[in-house]
Amino acid sequence: MNKDKLKLLAKDLTKQFPRSPREKLAGYVLAARCIDKCRAVLNGTQGEYHYDCPLDRRFLQFAGVNAEELKAFVATGATDDEIAHWIGEHAKKRPGVEVIQWNNQQRDTRLSDLPAEVQEYMEGYIEQYVPRNRPVYHWFDVFDLEEERI
Repeated sequence: MNKDKLKLLAKDLTKQFPRSPREKLAGYVLAARCIDKCRAVLNGTQGEYHYDCPLDRRFLQFAGVNAEELKAFVATGATDDEIAHWIGEHAKKRPGVEVIQWNNQQRDTRLSDLPAEVQEYMEGYIEQYVPRNRPVYHWFDVFDLEEERI
């Protein structure tokens, strides 16, 4: 692990938020947020965030990327561009339109589309963390409202 390079790149998630789930890396939504959490875990600055959580797994499973192999590469102090290249080489090969469709599906996922246990969890989570009088229609809105991007 290259701690010096990693420390320069890792966000302190006890003081700032990871990137929006809408932000893309290597062409995938969720990937940039996943990498922010991975770097923070490796750096010990993850706060309440977890790497390889259910949200990260949506990206990892679709891309066909092994979470531990990606984490090992991130630990080298790789930049976003280097990680994007690595993902491109290790991800399941798909037509570009398939990735675009998946990205749009993720952006458009409504709370009612989530599994029942996630809906139940989100019900209390939204009440606790999302500002009052802010309607939540799409799953990504929960994160962007809580983290004050929208």
